[in-house]
Amino acid sequence: MRDRYWRWMGVRLLVGAAIVAWAASYLGAGNGEKEFQRTLDAMKQVHSFRVAYLATPPTQHNELLWEVDCNRDIVHQQSDYQQTNRNPPSEVKQDQTIVISQAYERQSDGSWSKARFATGRSARWYCGALAQGNDINVMPPIATMIRRGIIQEGDKKTVNGVRCREWLVTMKGAPGGLEHDTVCLGLADHLPYEMTVDWQHSRASFSNYNAPLNLDAPEGAVQAINAQVGAN
Repeated sequence: MRDRYWRWMGVRLLVGAAIVAWAASYLGAGNGEKEFQRTLDAMKQVHSFRVAYLATPPTQHNELLWEVDCNRDIVHQQSDYQQTNRNPPSEVKQDQTIVISQAYERQSDGSWSKARFATGRSARWYCGALAQGNDINVMPPIATMIRRGIIQEGDKKTVNGVRCREWLVTMKGAPGGLEHDTVCLGLADHLPYEMTVDWQHSRASFSNYNAPLNLDAPEGAVQAINAQVGAN
């Protein structure tokens, strides 16, 4: 009789532990969604930022940089794409600045020339999309993660001198079916400071939020920027 009693108590304890674990996971997911919503709201107030991106998928080594200043409507972007499975490896580089609606290419001698087309969006477009709570291609897709992701809380860490908490996000999207991302959100301002994507073998770091950016631009473009700022 006593053995039956203890077996019954053991079953009750196991069931209770399962319920507690389920409740904790449920509440944790809710907390993740709430934290990501805070991030989405914080990103609506962003007017300048810097993104450094590195991806090393098989046979490739890609480095990209975006510097976005919405107050002056200027974007500086650099790209370096390398195909490492060729002998010798092939490489394509580009250095472009988009001022208001005009794109300029940096030449090998350091001079600027007008580009036939822009390879990215204008600064006003980036910040306008963020202000509306929409995802943009150079920042973590926070809105999509809230809708479609399974969000789990990770550990605290420091990224480029900023304390943040890492969140693990699983959602559909990778070629194999599931995509596993990490996003580190600032403890003080809730903004993203790092993101990794497993199937892309990529890491992106984010910095200079709402800080002055020292961006080089052609003289004619600088005059256009000053005229626009003066008009505002």
